[in-house]
Order: sequence, then C-alpha cells, then structure tokens
Amino acid sequence: LPPLPYTPLLYQKKSITMAANVPIVFNEALNLASLGVPETSIKHGLTTMSSDNWIVCVEPSQVTMVDLKNGGQITRRAITAEAAIMNPSQNIIALRSGTRVQIFNLDAKQKLKSYEMPEAVVFWKWASPSTLAMVTSTAVFHWSLAGSEDPAKVFDRHQSLGANSQIINYNVSPDNKWCLLGGISAGQGGINGNMQLYSIEKKVSQPLQGHAGAFAVIKIMGREDPAQVLVFHEKKNDLPQEPPKIFVMEIGRDPAKGAAFRLPPTQIPVPADAAADFPVSLMIDKKDEIAFLMTKMGYLYMFDIISGKTMYRAKITQDVVFCTATQDSTGAMYGITVRRGQVFRIQLNGQALVPYIVSTLRDNDLAIKVAGRLNLPGAENLYAAEFERLIGARDVVNAAKLVASSGTALRTPATIARFQQIPAEPGSPQPVFQYFSTLLESGRLNEQESIELAKPVLQQGRPQLLEKWLKDDKLQCSETLGDLIMPSDVGMALSVYLRAECHAKAINCFVQRGEYEKIVPYATSVGFKMDYSTMLSQLLFNNPQGALDLAKGLVNAEGGPLIDIQSTAEAFLSSNRVQETTAFLLEALKDNKEEHAYLQTKLLEINLIGGAPQVADAIMQNGILTHYDRPHVGKLCEKAGMWQRAAEHYTDINDIKRVFKNSHQMAPEFVVEYFGKLNRDQSISLLKDMLSRGPANVQVCVEIAKKYNDELGATDLVGVFEQNKATEGLYYYLGAIVNFSEDPVVHFKYIQASCQLGQFKEAERVCRDSNIYVPEDVKDYLMNAKLPDPRPLIHVCDRFDFVDELTDFLYLNSLLQYLEVYVTKVSPAKTPQVIGKLFDLGANEDFIKRILMAVGTACPVDELVEIAETRNRLRLLQPWLEARVATGSTEPGTHNALGKIYITLNKDPKAFLLNNMFYEPKVLGLFCESLDPSLAFLAYKKSSGECDDNLIKISFDHGLYRDLARYLVERQDLELWARVLNKEETEDGHEDPQKRQLIDQVVEWALPESTSADEVSCTVKAFMAADLPGELIVLLERIILQGSDFSDNKNLQNLLILTAIRADASRVAGYIDQLDNFDAKDIALICVSESHMLYEEAFTIYVKFAKPEFTESKEDQIEMQVSAIGVLVDYMKDLDRAKTFAAQVDKKPVWSKLGKAQLEEKCPADAIDSYIHAQDPSEYVAVCSEAREAEIWTELIPYLVMARKSLQENVLDTELIYAYAKTNNLTELEKFVNGPNVANIQGIGDRCFDEQLYNAAKTIYQSINNNSKLALCHIHLEEYREAVQAAGKANNVGTWKAVCFACLRAGEFRLASTCGLEVIKYPDHVDEVVAYYSDLGHFTHLVSLFEQGLGLEDAHIGIFTELGILYTKHVPGKVMEHCKVFFSKLNVSKVVRACERARLFSPAVYLHMQNKEFDNAVKIMMERATAFEHELFLDAIVKVRNAEIMYKAVQFYLSVHPTQFTRLMEVMEPHVDHSRVVNQLRRTGDWALQLGISYMQNVQGGDLSAVNEALNELFIDDEDYESLRKSIDRFKNFNMIALAQKLSTHELLEFRRISAYVYRCNKKWSQSIDLSKGDRMWKDCIDTANESADSEIIENLLRFFCDTSEKECFCAALYTCYAHISPDVALELGWINGYHNFVMPFFIQTFKHTHERLQKLEEKTTPKEGDNAEDEIAGSYGGLNGFNSGML
Repeated sequence: LPPLPYTPLLYQKKSITMAANVPIVFNEALNLASLGVPETSIKHGLTTMSSDNWIVCVEPSQVTMVDLKNGGQITRRAITAEAAIMNPSQNIIALRSGTRVQIFNLDAKQKLKSYEMPEAVVFWKWASPSTLAMVTSTAVFHWSLAGSEDPAKVFDRHQSLGANSQIINYNVSPDNKWCLLGGISAGQGGINGNMQLYSIEKKVSQPLQGHAGAFAVIKIMGREDPAQVLVFHEKKNDLPQEPPKIFVMEIGRDPAKGAAFRLPPTQIPVPADAAADFPVSLMIDKKDEIAFLMTKMGYLYMFDIISGKTMYRAKITQDVVFCTATQDSTGAMYGITVRRGQVFRIQLNGQALVPYIVSTLRDNDLAIKVAGRLNLPGAENLYAAEFERLIGARDVVNAAKLVASSGTALRTPATIARFQQIPAEPGSPQPVFQYFSTLLESGRLNEQESIELAKPVLQQGRPQLLEKWLKDDKLQCSETLGDLIMPSDVGMALSVYLRAECHAKAINCFVQRGEYEKIVPYATSVGFKMDYSTMLSQLLFNNPQGALDLAKGLVNAEGGPLIDIQSTAEAFLSSNRVQETTAFLLEALKDNKEEHAYLQTKLLEINLIGGAPQVADAIMQNGILTHYDRPHVGKLCEKAGMWQRAAEHYTDINDIKRVFKNSHQMAPEFVVEYFGKLNRDQSISLLKDMLSRGPANVQVCVEIAKKYNDELGATDLVGVFEQNKATEGLYYYLGAIVNFSEDPVVHFKYIQASCQLGQFKEAERVCRDSNIYVPEDVKDYLMNAKLPDPRPLIHVCDRFDFVDELTDFLYLNSLLQYLEVYVTKVSPAKTPQVIGKLFDLGANEDFIKRILMAVGTACPVDELVEIAETRNRLRLLQPWLEARVATGSTEPGTHNALGKIYITLNKDPKAFLLNNMFYEPKVLGLFCESLDPSLAFLAYKKSSGECDDNLIKISFDHGLYRDLARYLVERQDLELWARVLNKEETEDGHEDPQKRQLIDQVVEWALPESTSADEVSCTVKAFMAADLPGELIVLLERIILQGSDFSDNKNLQNLLILTAIRADASRVAGYIDQLDNFDAKDIALICVSESHMLYEEAFTIYVKFAKPEFTESKEDQIEMQVSAIGVLVDYMKDLDRAKTFAAQVDKKPVWSKLGKAQLEEKCPADAIDSYIHAQDPSEYVAVCSEAREAEIWTELIPYLVMARKSLQENVLDTELIYAYAKTNNLTELEKFVNGPNVANIQGIGDRCFDEQLYNAAKTIYQSINNNSKLALCHIHLEEYREAVQAAGKANNVGTWKAVCFACLRAGEFRLASTCGLEVIKYPDHVDEVVAYYSDLGHFTHLVSLFEQGLGLEDAHIGIFTELGILYTKHVPGKVMEHCKVFFSKLNVSKVVRACERARLFSPAVYLHMQNKEFDNAVKIMMERATAFEHELFLDAIVKVRNAEIMYKAVQFYLSVHPTQFTRLMEVMEPHVDHSRVVNQLRRTGDWALQLGISYMQNVQGGDLSAVNEALNELFIDDEDYESLRKSIDRFKNFNMIALAQKLSTHELLEFRRISAYVYRCNKKWSQSIDLSKGDRMWKDCIDTANESADSEIIENLLRFFCDTSEKECFCAALYTCYAHISPDVALELGWINGYHNFVMPFFIQTFKHTHERLQKLEEKTTPKEGDNAEDEIAGSYGGLNGFNSGML
C-alpha cells in the first residue's frame, strides 16, 4: 500500500482512510508545531504522552500542556525543568531537573512530593495512575502517590541493559506482579533490542532479545478465567539474518488451574526496504484484543493476540514516531512524530476487517474467529457454508462451537431445528443438548434457545439446572419461560417474570408466596397500576397480618400513600384489631407530618385508654410523633399515672408543679433532664417549689443546680438554697461547680459554706487552688470568723501577698506556731517579709533566729539581707549565714553578705577575697571602694574580666598603674587593652598623663617580666590597635633585629613589616631584604592595597619568593610569577614591562594573565596573540565580545580555530560562522555549516539577518530548513515568488503575514491575496491585515480578499464580521443582505458598532433583534426616526430586559406617536407598573390622562390606587356620576376620605350622595348622616344608621325626626333599626311626641320576640330523664387522683 500523505490540518475531524477496505482508520488529531511548540522540544525525553488526556512538552523556559479532551486547549506554565510527564488519569504532573523529582497537583495547586534521586533518571513513566516508575543507569524504582514514602527500588537492571543501552519503554502487568523493561543499543548489524522480564513475587529476571513488548489480558475460549499474556517482539542480536517474530505467552498462571496459554512464535512479514527497521513501541487494544506494533521507519503492524497472526501492515508516516499511547475507551492508538509534531490516531476499522482478511489475507479461519469474537460483519456466508459442511459431516461438537462463535449469525430457530432433527448416536447425548451445552459454555442463550432448553429439562424433573443457569445469567427470561416453570417452582417463575418484566404475573407470584409486603414496592418501581382497596378488604378478614403488610406497603409507596390512612385505620379498628391498627398507624405516621396531628393523637389515645399505656410510652419514648395534641395526651398520661410523660406534655407552670408533687415517683435522671426544657423563670420557680416541700428533694435539686448552673445562674441558685436554708445542699451544689466556675461569688459562698459545715480542708483547698474569688472579701471573712484552724487564711494571705497582715494577725493572736509552720512548710520564700514584719513588731531575736534556723536554706538570701541591711540588723544573720556556708552553700548572696560582715569587722578580708570562689566581685568591690581601694582591686580582679571597667576606674583614681599593667599583660585581652590605650586626649591637646604612666609601666615592668610569647604578641597587637607605631617599631626592632628568643618568630616579623608599612614606608624595602621568615603572599597583598600602594615592594616580594631557594614547588613558583605580572598589569598598568616579563619567564599562565589584562585594556589584537601563546581558549566569550566590538574578524579566526581544537562550544562555532560571514567568506561558511558543528545555527542566522547579511542568512536558513526566515530573506532580496513558496513550506501565520504585507507594498496583489487568505484563517491576525490594507488605501482589494475568505473551508466568525464592517465603510448597499445571510456567523456587537458609525440604523436594529438585544433595538428606534417601525417596535418592547425602557417608550409614544399610544399600552399591559404609568401621564398633562382613559379602564381590574384615583378624577370632571359610583363599588383601593371631602361640596346632588356613600363605606357614620340630612335624603340617613349598629347614632336620628316632625321617617327608622333600638327609648319618644300609632308596630314586634326567647329558655332548663345516672358516672371520676381525699 502506498504511504499515507501528510496532511497538515489542525484538529482534523475527518478520518483519512488509507485505502479501500483497509482495516484501520487514520486521522491527525492535531499538530504540535502549529500550536507553537518549537521543533527542538518535539523529541524523545522532552515530549511525553501518558494517555489520551494530555501531551506535555518541555520548552527552554516553560512547560506546554495540550489538553486532548478539550479540543487541544493549550496551557503554558513558566516552569524550568528537564522533563515533565502528566498522570494518565488525574491533573498531576511530575517534573524532573537533575536528580530532583517533584510531583504537583495542578487542581489543588500544591506540591505532593519531592525527592532527590541518588543518581540521574534516564527514563520514567507512569506505571499506573498511582505509581511513577523511574529508571536509572543501574536500577528501577517505583514511587507511590499515596503516603509519604520515598521511591522504592524494585529491581536492578540486567547486564544486557547496561549503561550503553537507551531505555525506551517500561511496562507493569495488570496484576502488578511482572515488570518489563526495554532498551536499544548500537550493534554490529544495526540496532539491538534487549528486554528484561522481572517477577516481583519471585524476584528473578529473564532477559529477552527484542525491541518492544506489552502485557495484555485476554479471554480464552473454553476457559472461565482470563489469561494475562506477554506480547513481545523478538529479534536475535547474534542472528541478524533471521526474521523477527511475535511471541504471545501467558505469565503468572497457577499450574493447578491447568497449562498456561502459549502460541508458537509467528514470523513478522518485514518488507524488503525495512530490513534495518526496528520497533519503537507495542500497544495493546484492550477492547478488541489486538496489538499495534510501530517501527522507527513509520511501519504499522496489527496482530491478533488470540492467534498471533499478522492482520495488517502499512507505512503510515515518513517521520520517526517516538511517543505512543492508547485510548482504552475505543482501543485506538496515538502517536507523535519527531520535529514535525504530528499527533495521529489509529483505530481498528471493524466494518472492513473481516472483508480484508477474506479478500486480502485469504484466511477464512481467521476471519471466522475474529468475526465471532468481535461480533463483526462480513463472515455470514463463511459461517453458513462451514456450518453446512460440519452438519453434513455429523460433526456436532464443532458445529455447535461454530454457532457459538458466530455471534448472532447462526443462532436462529432454524439452527435449533437442525440439531433437533439429527438422530443421537448410541451412548452419546442428544445433539441438541450438545449444542445447548456449547452455547452455555460460551455465553448466554437467547429467548428461543432458553425456551427450547427448558422444555426437556422440566420434563426430566431437573429444575435445579434451570435455577443454576438463571443464577449464572445464562438464560434469557421471557413470559413463556416463566409459564413453563410456574407449575414446578413458583419462586423460580417469579425470578423469570421479574427479569422479563411480566408485572401482573409477578404480583400473582407474590400473593401465592404470601410476600404481601413486596407487592407495593414492586408495583411502584415498575409503574404497574392495580386495585389495592379490593385486595385489602379481602385480606382483612382472611389474613389480618397479610392485610397489615400490604397496608404498610401501600402507605409507604413512592409518590405518596396509595390508600386513605384514616379510613384504613378505622377499618382495622372496626374489626377490633387494636394491635394491627397501632402497627399500621406507626408505619403510616413515621414521616411525622403536621397534617396527621389528629391521627397521631388517636394512636396514642387508643393505647392509653385501651389498656396498653406501655405501647404509648414506647411511642413517645422513640419521639417519632410530634404533632399530636400534647395537652390532651398529657391529661391522659396523668390519669394513667404516667407522671413523667404528663410532665413532658405540659407547658403551663401550674400544671407542671401539680405533676411534680409526685416527683418522688419520678426517676431522678428524668427530673434533672426535664429542667432543660423549661425557661429560666419556670426552672427557678419549680426549684423553689420542690425545695419548699422538705429535705427529701434536696439531692435532686442539687443535681439540677449542678447541670443547669450556666443557664440558671449561680447567683439565683445560691439565693434559692439560702432562702430555704439548705446549707448542705448549697455546699454540695457549689462543690460540684467550684472547680470549673469563674464566678467569684461561687467560690466565696463555697468557702463560707465549707466553714459553716466544718469542712475546713475544703475551704483550705479552694483558698489554696482557686484564682477566682476576691481575696480581700475572703480574707476579711476568715479573719472575722476566727476559725480554730487558720490554714485557709494562711493560704489566702500567702497567695495574694497579705503577708504583713497575716504576720500581724498571727502574732497578735499568739498563733506563733502557725507563723513558724507558714515560713517552714507553706512559703519559705516569704520568710524575708515575715522577718521584716517581726523586726517592725519588735519580736524576740531568739524567736527570729529560731525561725531562720528552722527555715534554713529555703529562705531567699538576697531579699533577707536587703531587709536586714535597711534595718541595720545584718550582724544578726551571721550565725545563719555561716551555717549555710557550712552546709556547702554556693549562693553568691550568702557569700556576699558574709563577706560584708567580715570586711566590716576586718576579719582577714584579703584572705576572704582571694580564697573565696563564690562571692560576687562587683558587689563586694563596690562595698570595698569606700573602705579600702586595694581590697576593691582584688575583688574586681577576681571577676575574670566582668568588672574590668570598675577595675580600670579604681586603678586610675587611686594610681594603681603597675598593678593595672601587670593585669593587662596577663589578661591578653585586646578589647581591654583598647579601653585603656584609646583614651581621649586632654582639653589642651596633650596626651593623657594617666595613659602615658600606664604605657611606661608596661614597657618598663610588664614586658621585661614576661616570658610568654603570647603575652608579648598580644601586647604588641594592642599597641598596634592603639595606633602607637613609634613605640611599637622601637620595641620590635629591639626584639627581632638585636637578637632575642623571638628573632625568628614569623608573627613578629610580619608585625614589624606591617608596622613599618603603616608608620614608615621607607623602611619596608630594607626589611624585605633583611627578613626571610614572613608571610610573603599576605604581606604582598597588603602592600598593593589601596591604603598603601607599595607596588614595587610587592613586585620585589613576588620575584624574590619565586626563586627556587625560597619556593621549592614549581606550581608555587608559577603562582608567584603570575602574581608578579599581576602587580604590573593590575596595579602599575605597565603592559610593556609586563609583556617583557612574560617573554622572560615564558610560562603559559603568565601569558594568560597578560592576555586577560590586555583584553581588559581594550587591546584585543595583543590579547589574542597572548592567548595564542598561552594556548588558552578559556576566555573565548570575552575575546569574541572584544573582537566583535573592534571588528577584527580576520585576527579572530585563528584564535577560534585554536579554541575549537580543545573546546566544543556553541559560542565558538557560532562566532566562527559569523566571522566568515563578516569577512564575506561564503565558501568557508557553507562548508562549515554543512559540516559537524555545535553552533546555534538559528541564532547566527537571525544575527546575520538582523545585520542585513541576507545572502549569508539565506544560506544558513536553507541548511536548517527554516522556511519562515528564508521567506523573509527572499522578501528583502525582492524574490517574492520564492518568498511565497517558502511561506507555504513554513505554513506559519507570521510568515504568511510578512510575505503578504511585502507583496502588498510591492504591488503584487495576486500573491498578496494568496498569502492573505492563509493569514485571515487565524482570527487574531484579521485586524492587522485590515489595518495594513487600509493604511495603503487598497480598499477594493481588501473587500475582495475577505469575499474570497468566505469560501474557505475553515472560515471563522472573524472573516464574516470583518467583511460586514468593511461593507459598512465601503459598500453600504450590501450591509443588510450580508447581515441577513450570515447573521449566525457574525460578531453582532462589532458589526452593530460599525453600522452605528456609518449611520446605518436599520441594519443595526435588525442585528439587535436577531441577537435578542431588544433593549438596544428599542433605544435605536426611539432615538433614530429613520429606524422606527411600529409593529417591530411593539414586538421588541415586550421582550426588553430593562423595564425602564418601557417607561421611556411610554413617553416616546406620547410625544411622537400619541395616536398609537393605546395600542402600545395594550401590548405592554402585563409588563409595566400601572401606577408608575399613571403618574407619568399626570406629569405629562391632563390631555395625556384623557388619552390614557381606555388603557386605565382596561387595567383597573388590578385595583391600583393610582389608577382608581385618576379615573375617579376623570369621571368627576366629566360629571359622570354613574361611572364614578360603579368604580367606587367595584374598586376600593383609593383615598376614600379625600374623595368624600371633595364631593361633599359638589354642586350636583348625586355627587354629594356619593360622598355620603363613601363616608358610610368608611364607617364615618356621623359625617354620612349629616350630609344626607342636608340633602333631605332620609332613606340614606336611616340605612346608614342601621348599618352603623350604634344605638347612640340611631337614637339621635330618631330624636332628629321627632324634632323635625318627620313621623313617617320616625316609623321607618323604628322598623329598619329594630334590632339596635332599646324599647324604653322608643316608648319615651312615642309618648312624648304622641306618636302612639307610629310606635305601636315596634312594640308588637318586641313583645313577640321576648315571648319566643322565654319559651326557648324554659325548654332548655327543663331536666331530662337519665341526668341522675350521668351525675353518678361523673362522681365516680371525682375519686381519681385523690380528689375525694381533700388534697385538692
């Protein structure tokens, strides 16, 4: 087959079929180079692909991740790493740099692990989603993501995979027990391949010769367990002429299960032109059990793993494939080619595989097996022919196997009939049974096969076989099969019906099996409808338990109960099934819904009254019902003697107190928990009530107080206990909370209660441990209480520093023994305070001494001494102090005090100061300064430097210079020397005499007496530091030059020279000649320092010590010579003298040093000559830089040629190419570029290009196929056609763009159009093309370019959008048509803005409408009259999102289109706020209200205040009282009082009547009646008074009628207001005014009504029969709960 042509299409979706009937499908997924990945990063090690999720490319300064699942989305991260690999299933990336390996979770943005490998990693791969495998030069490691373990070594590399092998693959078997490591190496006959198979369990390795391998799990026909096989390519390294083979062998199989699966090796058909080819990867299609083998030359081999046969071979690419991965979901394989970055996908073409095997391979056996195994088409005729052949040969077994492997091709009823027709051989089973047996072994029977098999099995009475097959899912269930099994086994038939979804028959089986509880769940789950009421009624009498189970199922059905709960419960109760009723209601009410409150109450009631209170108690205990009538149930519980339950249901405190009178019958735990349900006031009240009934409740009250201390408050609880004088209860309550409470009152009250009950130890404990109580209050209480045991008081005073008060209290109360106990056992640290107070109280000294001796060493010394000193009683402490010293005390304070006593008493103080090691010198020194300075000096000297300042001061103050000088020399402390020698001069500028005297003492006495070289050295250094060079030089010359023990001392010689360098430089040269034992290098460095600049002296030192008599080592001599020339070039800047010196010594390091100096002095030619003498290429970077700056390319070339002999550096080769280019030596340039080199060809080409060396750049770019840059070179050389050809090869948008613009500038419009079409494919570059064309004024060509772009296969939205914008600018007539045709492909917002800029408002409105931007469309139509269309506006206005636009539209229509306003409001009526619209009409004017009257009448049904008021005003203005009255009657939402006030003065009577009516509707009875009186509307007056039902108003109206002699109105008012008139008022008015006839009807009616009421009352009060029996029954209830005992 011909190789597949390369098709550079990004994200190519259409598959490329390689040839007709080819069994694979090839397509390019994407191209990494087109995504911007550099070619240098697309190679082995830098680009990885672990799965079909991600591709990771490592670039020089970043890591690029390509997400294949999201269409090739690019993610770039600024990460510097040598390699990166993405986890196959998670967003976890592993990075490697050197030996450091790190793992990061990209989703969580955190580092998971990091490890420093002991050696470099040469290959790595994700062995599984949770394990990273890393291969080093010696071993293989596994690193688990879980846990914090470091990488674990799995095995060592085999010797066949030595250091010269390149590892290319690594695999771990699916069971994680086998590992396969593969590598390649150079061999005599080509590339050798070696693999290492390692067993993790057995820890053994087996070497294999081959290039690629992989593990697979396959299904073997005739075996139940799958086989784990190793598929690998074998090529003998020592027999290169032998063809390669494919091996398939099972590994890890338990021998007890049978022999392992193994195929004989199969030869791989290698084409003649690929004899030297070798595999690079072998991938497994797990879905189809096929292996893909990919070779270096681009050949693809496809193998059938089951048979080991080669099914296909083709060359799919010309490039090297270096990275592959599988797609498990489809079985496809991905591959990536080197440099070009083509990512291709290969998948099995199942439709063509079998025909290809039949027609091309002509292997019918393979075709049949593959078609059957993979269920592929194309082998139907083969199956039929083979079946007929086998049947004809009576080969039943193979015929059955053939049918089993044929998929569905032969498994028909006809095939069954054929087997049934075959007669059985003697001694053999029936052929049809053999057939079914074979099918069962290979899989599952279909429906007809299952039925035909079941018939004879049931006839033979072996249903257990059917049961086994059903469990193994070997039979296809159907209704017919269930009917066959039903007579034999109902359970098995039920299983069949369930699987076959025969619902009615399945439910019938449930009934027969008595499994009623399963009926409803099943029917609900399958959506089967049936009549449950009838079934339940039948079961209720025959099987109550079954009825209960069914009822439970019905009430628990998904979607709600299928029966009425109350009716069902009543049905159970009617049958006297209390237990079943309870069980049903419990199940039905378990959801605890509020609407079931009555049923919950009923459930509890039937059990409480029906004699099963324990059931009700259990229900309430479970808490599953909460909505029942709690007060009612509480009363029932109280009657039943269930006091706890009754208390739980009561909320009124009086009921609770009544129940809690029986608290002694309640569990204490319940009582305690119950208080948690009460509020604070209820709890306190109930607690008081319980405590008031005697001490029996104290214990439980204490427990309550303990538990609810935080809620009730300690203060109130303490008050409750104290009110009831329950001190013991208070004690126990507070004792439980005192350890946790932070309330001072609690602690104080507890201490008080403890003392009252004699619990002094508890009081002592709290006083000792608590930090909460107020110490002053407790102290005052304890002192006033005068307890027999003062220990609580002692602890309080000790802790809160009331020591003086405590001492005073105990001393005055003669409790001295407690005082002694306090300081010895409680707080010895407070002894000084106690002693001080006893001093103040004038206590006996013997008592004080006794206390001190008793306390002993526990007493603080410093504080006690201070107190004794302030009271001048220090000598009193002498015995105690001496006793402490005698016990071995080393406390400084003790010895300080004792020393002060001895010094004061003059008791041999000098011996004490010299011999005692424990006193503080500073303390005793200060003490002695005023007594004896010499003693102070001794004390300070003893401090070992801590009191040096004090020692120096007292020495200067008292003239102790000699002692000080000796001390300084002995100390050898430079800092101390600095303090005395660096004293400032006196005010007159003279040297401090004290300093001079000290120096004289040092010179005259201290140094002559010293025999220690260190003391002399330190003193000399001190003089140097004090800047006394003159004195120091004289001293050193006397020591060194005049002969002494220190004449050859190197340190002193160094010191002498250094001192001379600083003080008298003229002596340095002489000292250098005279002295030989000094540090030459260090002295020379000091000489050349900036502070001295003695360059000649330094040069002399280096030259002197470079001689063999001073320096034996050749290396050291050369180092001295290099340092010498360094002085000449670095400090003296004498390059000529340095060049002479270099020629004199002629050493390469010297020439190198000279060359570097010449380079720094900008003498590149001389430097190059020196480096050539030195044969030193090390400074090639600087040399190249200077030569570049000086442009001495000819001189540079010999140096570069010399440097390349020893170095292979990128810079050298690059600069050499550049030098050839600059010297126009193109021949040498081309020769060098095409030869072996490590130059940065790309960089130097860019450099030549930037410097306009286009011919040289063209040569360089041609050598590396950089077509992008080559095209630019052609542009600059005005070779436009060649530029277009190069751009086509580069296929890079930047290149296309540059060539396009160049052609455009040159007037090559056709070529520019060709390039422009390639550019505008990319949306990001469209604007730049438009801008460039526009700037040059080629508008026609620009429009033409984009019109051509519409026909591009991958034309994007930007092309259509930009063309539309161009039309608005240059061809406005085409805008509307373009928008209508290509609306779906436009960026609407950009085109709309262009239309608005071009004032093309109609297209803009169209685009807004089509884009559903109705707000913008409406705005444009309102703002631009030319764009307005009435019907279009109405269509858009109701779809706007911003409601404000609707109100703007109202104003717009009122102003511009008032005649169409009504139509507008009809459309907008459901969408606007009518109140706001009416207000808008009011603001516009009265004419607007008149215009909107139809609209307001339409919306008045909403009864809005603004609408009603506006319409009412319009009706009033139009004097339309009928419409006004209707409006008021129908719509009440307006300011009625204001309207009534307005109409009360109207000139028309009907409007004033409406005013009275409004007053009447608003119950303003008086105003309404007054208004009606004024208009003599008597009927309105009477109706209003009657409606008011106010007897006072009615009486006033009656009197008004009498006053105005309106007799008829008086009579009418009596009749109308009869129900509200008192008879005495009517009688009075009728009698006074003589209206007897008018008042008589009222009295007749009154007497009749009174008579009827009395008659009804007598009937109600007459006793009925049976009342006495009811009284007796009621009396029997009176005896319950002790009502008759008088307790109530």
